[in-house]
This record gives sequence, C-alpha cells and structure tokens, in this order.
Amino acid sequence: MQQPPGPRHDRGMQSSLLIDAAAAGAAALAAAVAHRGTAGQFDELRAQLSGPGVVDDLAPHWRQFFDRLGPDGWADLRARRLRVQQRVREDGATYNVYAEQGEASRPWPLELLPFIVSADDWALIEQGVQQRAKLLELTLADIYGPQTLLHDALLPPPLVFAHPQYLRPVHGLWPRGNTHLHIAAFDLARTPAGGFTVLAQRLQAPSGLGYLLENRLIIAPQLYDQFAGLRVQRLASTFRSLLDGLMRASPAGERSRIVLLTPGPLNETYFEQVFLARYLGVTLVEGSDLTVRGKRLYLKTLHGLERVHVMLRRVDDEFLDPLELRADSALGVPGLLQVLRAGELVMANVPGAGCLESLGLSAFWPAVAERLLGEPLHLPAPTTWWCGEASVWATQRERLDQFVVVPTFPTSGIAAQVVARLDVAERARLVARIDAEPAAYTLLQPQQPSETPVWMDGQLWPRAAVMRVYALADGTGGWRVLPGALTRVAGRDEAMHDPLLSMQRGSASVDTWVIASGAVDRSSLLPKALSAAELQGWHRTVSSRAAENLFWLGRYTERAENSTRLARVVIEAMPDASPPVLRYFDAMARFHGLVGPGVPTPLQSARLFERALVHGLGRAADTTSVSYNLRALRDCAQSLRERLSPEHWKLIHEVGDHFEQHLAAVQAEGEGHVQAPDVLGVLSRAATHLAAITGAQTDRMTRDDGWRLMSVGRQIERLDMLAHALATGFEHGVHLADDGFAVLLGLFDSVITYRAQFQARREVLPLLHLLVFDTDNPRSLAWVARTMRDRLRKLARHDSDWAERVTAGLPVPESWSLERLATADAAQCHGELISALEGCSQAARGLSDEIGRHLFVHVVSAERSVWQ
Repeated sequence: MQQPPGPRHDRGMQSSLLIDAAAAGAAALAAAVAHRGTAGQFDELRAQLSGPGVVDDLAPHWRQFFDRLGPDGWADLRARRLRVQQRVREDGATYNVYAEQGEASRPWPLELLPFIVSADDWALIEQGVQQRAKLLELTLADIYGPQTLLHDALLPPPLVFAHPQYLRPVHGLWPRGNTHLHIAAFDLARTPAGGFTVLAQRLQAPSGLGYLLENRLIIAPQLYDQFAGLRVQRLASTFRSLLDGLMRASPAGERSRIVLLTPGPLNETYFEQVFLARYLGVTLVEGSDLTVRGKRLYLKTLHGLERVHVMLRRVDDEFLDPLELRADSALGVPGLLQVLRAGELVMANVPGAGCLESLGLSAFWPAVAERLLGEPLHLPAPTTWWCGEASVWATQRERLDQFVVVPTFPTSGIAAQVVARLDVAERARLVARIDAEPAAYTLLQPQQPSETPVWMDGQLWPRAAVMRVYALADGTGGWRVLPGALTRVAGRDEAMHDPLLSMQRGSASVDTWVIASGAVDRSSLLPKALSAAELQGWHRTVSSRAAENLFWLGRYTERAENSTRLARVVIEAMPDASPPVLRYFDAMARFHGLVGPGVPTPLQSARLFERALVHGLGRAADTTSVSYNLRALRDCAQSLRERLSPEHWKLIHEVGDHFEQHLAAVQAEGEGHVQAPDVLGVLSRAATHLAAITGAQTDRMTRDDGWRLMSVGRQIERLDMLAHALATGFEHGVHLADDGFAVLLGLFDSVITYRAQFQARREVLPLLHLLVFDTDNPRSLAWVARTMRDRLRKLARHDSDWAERVTAGLPVPESWSLERLATADAAQCHGELISALEGCSQAARGLSDEIGRHLFVHVVSAERSVWQ
C-alpha cells in the first residue's frame, strides 16, 4: 500500500490544521488537510489548475461529498479504509505481477475516496468515446477489407503491415453481426486546461471491467450516503445492453451459450476474469475446455459437448488459434478462425484489432476521422511522432529531450523512457537504438494528468490519475459508454516514470463516480425469475477441464494424506519394529517413492533409511514426495478458485507452505541429524491441515457432478493405496506380528475403530472384517469400492451404458467370503486374498484411465452433443 510522500512532496496545506472538528464541517476539514497539487496540473479536488494564486475552495461535488460525510464520517475514514482492505482480502481480489519472482500475486490496491466526474464532463467524455469507438470499427472493416485508407496513405502501410498484431488470416473475415469490436477501452487523462485527452486505446482484449465492478461493490457500501446523495449513475444497464447485443447477433438468440475465454490462473488479471464471468452470468473457460467440430465451437462437459454461440475473451489475438496464428499457443482453440468465418460464433472482440493500439498511429487519426466520419475528433490525443518516417526522426532527433520514447509495437521488448531523466550515456545509447531501428520507436509528448485526492493518515494527498473508459456495442450499430471507469492513481513519483500509470508499476485504483445528468438508472443485471418447472431440471454445467481438476483435487488430497500417514507410521514404529515389519516398511517406502533405489534397507541401516526418508519428504521436484503432492493440490485448487470457499482455499494454500517451512526449519536446526519427534510434529500438523481440507470438501462443497467426480478420484486413490498396503502386508507376514498388526491398522487410519469393536484382540478375521468387509467403515475396501461405484453411476446417469460397462468390472469386496478365509488352508487363503487385493489396485488404475478418456478428452468415443 502506498506510503505518505517525503518532505520534498509536502507542497503545503491550508494554514490552520487545528480546526475544531466538532465545530467545523467535513468540507472545511478536508480543505484544511488537503496538500497542494503539482503546479501546472489540474486539481480535481478544487476543480482548478494548481499553482500560484490557487483558491482553497473545494469543487461543488467534492464539497457535497464531504458535507454529507460530516465530522463523524471524517473521523471514521481510517476504519473505513481498513474495511476496504479487509474486503479485498476476503474477496481474494489480486493482481498478479509476472516480474515479481517468488510472489504469485498481490492484493488488489484500492483506495477509499472515489474519482468523481461531473455530469457535464461526462457528457463530453461520452460523446468523444462513442465517436472514437465508431471510428475504430470502421477502420477495422477497411484494413481487413478494401484497404482504402492504406491505398490513400491516410494510414501508413509500413506501420500497419509491420505490426505483429495485424493478422493476415483475418483479412476478408466478415464477422457475424457485422461488428469487429464489441468492447473498446480508452485511457483518458484530464489536461491542465480542464479538458480530456486520449492517452491510449485497448481493443483486442481490454482488461479491467471486473476490477471496475469490484471497486464499485466495495466502495459504494462504505460511502453509501455520499453515493446516493451525489446521484451516481449505475453500471448494470450498460452491461445488459452488451449481453443483449451479443445475443441479438448470435445464431441461437436468447438461448445462446456465452463463455469468457481466460488464459488461466497464471494470468495477471485472472481474478477480475472470474469476477466478471460471475457478474455477467457466463461460463469461464480455458482453451482446453473447447473444441471445434464441423466449423462449430463446443464446450466439453461431463455430459458431452455443448454448443457455444458467443465468446467474450481475455486471450490475446495471436494465441487464439494455433492452426492459423501462433502455432505454439496452448491458450486457444484449433480451428477457431474457421468457426468465425462460417458465422457460427459471435466473438468480442474479433481478432486483429491489436494493430490499432499502436501509439505510432495517433497522429493519423484526425485525418482518418475526417474521411470516415466527416467530422473532427471530439477528444484529442497527445502529440506523437512515429520515427519510422525518416523526415520525422531527422527533425526530432535533436529535440529528443522533449519527449517520452515509447515502443511502436507492443512485442518489441522496448520500455517507455522519459528522455529528460536520462544521463548523457543513456541518451546516446537510446539515440543509437533508434537510429538502428527507427520504425520500432514513437515519440510521445509528456502529459500532466490531473491529480485526485487520496486519503492517507488523516490527510489528502494529490495523486496523478488516468481513467480507463469503456465503450460497449449495443448490437444495433450504436455504442454505450459505461458510466464509470477503472481509474488508476499514481504512487509518489510514478507519474514521472510511467505516463500511463500502469498497475505493473505500482499504481493503485479508485472507484469512479459519474454524476447522473437525469434519473439514476435502477436497472439490474439479475435475470428473470426462474419457474418451478425450470428449477426441477436445473443443474450446474461442469466443464471437462473443471471436472478434471476436481478429479485430481480429490486424488492429490488423498495422495497427500496417504504419503503423510505412511511416513508417520514408518518413523513412529521403526525404532522397535520386528524384521517382518522392517521389510514391509522398505517395500512400501520404495513402492510409494519415499526413498530412492540406492538407499540401504532398514535392516542394513535403519538410521540411513530414516534419514533418506525424512530428506525425501521435502523434495518438491520428486513426484512422489509429500511436498510435491501438496503443491499439486494447490495448483489444482488454483484452477478451481470459483468453486472453493475462502476458508477452503486458505487451508489448501497454507498446508504446503507451512509443511515446507516447518520441515526446512527442523532440518536446519538438526544440521543433518534430524530428531524423529520433530519430524513427526511437522507431519502431524500437515495431517491436521489435510483433515480440515477433507472436511471442507465433504461438507462445504455443493454435491453436484463435479463434487461426485472429486469423490470418485479420492476413492480411486484410496482403494489403490489401501489394497496395495494390505496385499503387501500379507505377503510379508506383517499380520502375524503384534507390531505389524498395529501398523496395518495405522495405515488404514482405523486403530480407534478396531479397539472400540474388538478391544485387544490380535486376530486376523476381525482385522479383515474391519479393513475389507465392513461397509460402515469409510476406510474399508468394501465401503470405498461401493461409494466409488455408486457415485460414478450417478454422475454418469446420462450415459448409463458407459457407466454400467466401466463399473461392472470393479471389485465388490463385501461379496468375498469371510467364512472361506476362516476355514481354508492359510497359505491358499492368503494367496487368493493377495490376488483379489492386487485386482482392486489394478481396477482402480484402469478406472482412472477410462474416466480420462471418456469424460475429459472427448476424442475416443463418438461425438456426444447435448445442446445445439
């Protein structure tokens, strides 16, 4: 979170800071503690240019804001700011920063006070943004069609065709609905004169709408009286217009399946993609969730293929179709462009618009507007010079200190540089780079965006602000401008280094309040009420990717529990273990990868065996270690954030980190001679954590088909592990030794249950009854196999033939004969039991393979389309 600036930034406040809070209004308090803005920049708080002679009077809307806040509200601002930060954490609102190694994400930086736009200012913004959106749509239709703008040199062909995001496969593609753009974003800043200028435009996959919504839903309740009193315009109506327009163009109309294509959890703005999908009521998908069949797009679900008619996307253009665009992309869908050409999909936005984002084109837009619209641009842009024109670079070369150098093409790896802040050597190197490749550079006139107040430690600090305003197509050829913005505010010195105030550089965000010029629109995005008949057949669609992640979430949870329990049992029992049990431990530890092949057996060297086992617990690169399983569990959960409660996610996130930290601390303290009790303490804490996770999965998740599949995954892992443990135990005669008897009960987590039922008996038949036949014991093979079979049949009820086929071969341990085990020859009996147990393990692994082929991949069996 930002800190108050140092002394050189204290530009002065109104003279009296000793105003009686009880006697003065909040507006007077705000004026008293508001620091002066930067000279030459527009002051949003006072609605005037900062500098000598500034009048310390608040703008009318800010005065109304603070008057409604009152002295009590002013005194409560610190608590409200803390509540904002708490809500951000509770929502899990994050912004991932690729450059921050070792830190997966950071909390979304949100300030308390809003950026307020008057009704008159908004009318100018709305008119200018609508005009720009219309202009860009016409330009796209031209450059991917007749190309008259290029032939007539209104746009320079070298600048357009050399752009890596000009997509030649898109030329001639005429989208369904005749609209290339459905969402366009514009970064605006207020000029010192009080107007607005367009700093940049984002067209291919504009980000920020989800964060904009999150800002509003957090800030509005904290400042409800001010929000209502200022008559702030609502957002839902514009979003509804966007969805209506998309469905109007869709081949399925109001019955359209709409998806939002995300790059996945590692993307920097993944949180807002999840949030936006929830708000709009659309399905969040990754490229692997989709498949193209017969020039149509389908969503792969547990119950077959469902037709997709509309796609919102946050995947950049070049990654959309590995067949025709970037061949190494794993984020897109092969054949997607063919679906677009066939008119079987509406996409927001159609690929190819990224080339118009280049700042090198800024100087050409006024002439293009005169040609295509017959009118001048309502919103100007800063002066830019594209160095690809030899005469431009020759003229501006000696005046370079007056500009910010920015990349012409986004993939060039060039960073924006404020030339005036470079030393002589850095400037010379920059000039040499431009001389070598002038087309890759554009010169941008430095901007002085307006400054908005940020509350911090009882004072108001001016911060440079840039608004991202969104134009959304309404499906009838018109545009609606969302009455709000994603406004970014600078850190202390950020505006001097980053003219666009990007979130990557440390900017914070504020809610943006647009004062309504007429009635406040009370529309809601809530869908129409569902009827009883509709609810009777209601079910949640589970995509194949989500299903696969749920399946492995269950498996990794069980696998982590099993490996943790096995390690605990071995370390606890090994000091006093009999030879058969030591041989059993050696076989189990090697089979499950807890020790490597070169490690001595416990009979050869118990100390070396134990040391190797403890060392292997934390090897995260080893696919059989506890650390690896805990990390894999977290990775699966990361892809399922929208299905997990905050508490569930926190448990999963913490268990791996705590295990690795505590184990490393124990190993460092022991200096190579780790004490068994210390390791057992680490394993015990991990087991407690995993038990809580199991409880959350059992009691805190909706028991839909996705949950059933997660449960099937757990039972597959449990059946395989327990059947193998029991078979190996009987092979080594462990059941005949007193300590081996306890070991088997420990691995089945059934010690307490056995004692409660059979007290101190050490008999094989009660042991087998509890561990194999008892259908009331959730750790028995009979309970596990029956639960797995029943839940698989229920989730595959729409494909009963397949369900019956794959479950027919599953073992039914409760049908095995306990009487035969009591009367038959011991050796023969044990051989038959071991064979049956090995069959359980093989059946579990075979079921896992069959589920993967049938429910996740959708390529083995004939196409199963459940919705056209």
